[in-house]
Amino acid sequence: MKKYLAIDIGASSGRHIVGWKEDGELKTEEVYRFPNGVVEQDGHLTWDIDALEKHVRTGIDEAMKIYPEIGSLSVDTWGVDYVLMKGGEPVLPCYAYRDSRTETAIPKVHEQMSFSDLYRRTGIQFQPFNTIYQLYADKLAGRLDEADSFLMIPEYLMYRLSGAESHEYTNATTGGMVSAETGEYDPEIIRTLGLPGRFFRPLQRPGSVIGEYRGIKVMLCATHDTGSAVEGIPMEGNELYISSGTWSLLGVKTPKPLTDAGSEAANYSNEGGVGYNRYQKNIMGMWLANRLRSELCPEKPWDEITAEAEEKHFDHLVDVNDPVFLAPESMKAAFDSKLPHPPKCTAGYFRCAYRSLADGYRRAIEEIEQNTGNRYRRLYIVGGGARNKYLNRLTEEATGKQVTALPIEATALGNIMIQIKNGGEKA
Repeated sequence: MKKYLAIDIGASSGRHIVGWKEDGELKTEEVYRFPNGVVEQDGHLTWDIDALEKHVRTGIDEAMKIYPEIGSLSVDTWGVDYVLMKGGEPVLPCYAYRDSRTETAIPKVHEQMSFSDLYRRTGIQFQPFNTIYQLYADKLAGRLDEADSFLMIPEYLMYRLSGAESHEYTNATTGGMVSAETGEYDPEIIRTLGLPGRFFRPLQRPGSVIGEYRGIKVMLCATHDTGSAVEGIPMEGNELYISSGTWSLLGVKTPKPLTDAGSEAANYSNEGGVGYNRYQKNIMGMWLANRLRSELCPEKPWDEITAEAEEKHFDHLVDVNDPVFLAPESMKAAFDSKLPHPPKCTAGYFRCAYRSLADGYRRAIEEIEQNTGNRYRRLYIVGGGARNKYLNRLTEEATGKQVTALPIEATALGNIMIQIKNGGEKA
């Protein structure tokens, strides 16, 4: 039976998972896992793409030791970040989205095309790290003059394997430059901002085979990890979802993008899906708790942290989408700056983080239902955050929705399902 390899890389770790169909069911096996994280370099936050490439290759080696005949592989990662290219080689550093370099670029972009115009054209929510602002920051720094193209990170990694440059649709939409109407890069945005036209090539859809690596087909999945995660949810009907990891991506499938004033005011995104639109919002997710833990109690197990948070009675909330939480030197200090008084113990910070996340989900769902005109009954939660039973209970209480928590590798599953479907099997 055919085997398929999903290489799923998040902001804190990556994994290689082999999948196959057996007796009508999808079976999987994790064969390799590796750490990831931002690296500080010359005062900026960057990604070590050489290390990522080495881990990608090592994981493939490990997979082939167990399963010598793998039919295809694909890579997915977070969105918005990219590698500048010159003559087929990377122009380093590769900046990470949490870096602050776009601060001066954002107002300059909006001087030439207002955010309302950008939203009307693309339907992408404002985030200071959107690819459009990162590329403009590179333009201001003169870095675009050194480059002849750019590749989003998963496309870069697959280029290093196959030698084929590609621009995959779902990941491209995260950057704020793809037309909501045509599904291709918007030439008016590119022209207005004076970005190099040679950078922006026709977009390819998930399922496209772009090359080979050691006899294995290299195929595009939904290379934006949330795009693959939504494909991996065993959803009954069309209901709400949260892909819960470093970020919480909360949304619903819609037939087409919603770029109306209400969606803009609510800062909702319209990102590419596999045959549908993902109407969703980025919410500061488990990043809050992860940073609190690394700062306050790095050795304490998560079950103890959540048990203590349940027992405390600190009931103040923060706005989890406040920019102060994006990349603070101290997450504790960031919470302190937004609270009338700080918690008296460590558990109070976690309680505040979890309750604030649940409240953020509530507000986001109210916006979805208002803007789509639909009511939803169920909320599916997948990813690492789905294992947090305390947060799941808070979310069910706050939203009034039936929470179905699936602590599965939904992103890898979706990645594999796209490969299976385009490899001639029924997913």
